[in-house]
Amino acid sequence: MIRVFIFPGLLVLCAMSASAADMQSMEVDYVDGRYSLESVVWFDAGVDEMFDVFSDWDLASKFSSAVVEARNLEPDAEGRPGFYIRNRGCILFFCKSIVRQGYVESRGKRLLQAFTDASRSDFLFCEESWEFAMDNGGTLVRYTLEMEPGFWVPPAIGPYMIKRKLRSDGGEALNRIEAIAQDYGSSQGTIVD
Repeated sequence: MIRVFIFPGLLVLCAMSASAADMQSMEVDYVDGRYSLESVVWFDAGVDEMFDVFSDWDLASKFSSAVVEARNLEPDAEGRPGFYIRNRGCILFFCKSIVRQGYVESRGKRLLQAFTDASRSDFLFCEESWEFAMDNGGTLVRYTLEMEPGFWVPPAIGPYMIKRKLRSDGGEALNRIEAIAQDYGSSQGTIVD
């Protein structure tokens, strides 16, 4: 689930939420065909709830209207949980349906990593990670992404437009993600500070 490409949409949920998600930093780079993104966001929800939301690929469509299909997959031969996601997005007049499929690894509820299988995806390379830490009554999430598209990107404007889209769309989903985590915490009987 390129969480980067799933960030646009669902403004109604955003408006209904009393969320306080705070984007503390975001850096997007493009070097030799690879895009990288690093962001740090504070969420008004617990670490366990944030981890559970990000590790449940079935929830991805609630983050963004760009997600056409997303689901958890059965573990692979090595016992690693799998994921599948199909996004639909446009940059100017260039629209594309993008598929990613791979596996997930985690260390407790503090680190989550997703590795894309290039043979079953539209990316030559794609890895992302989420690090979760308690901070000031909420959770600080450090997200990193490195990806190399396996599809044609218009060379003159593509890198600029993708970087711009990563920056703008990433911020739009934060309150939705936080609201889902808060709702998840209350539905599990957890008190969220």
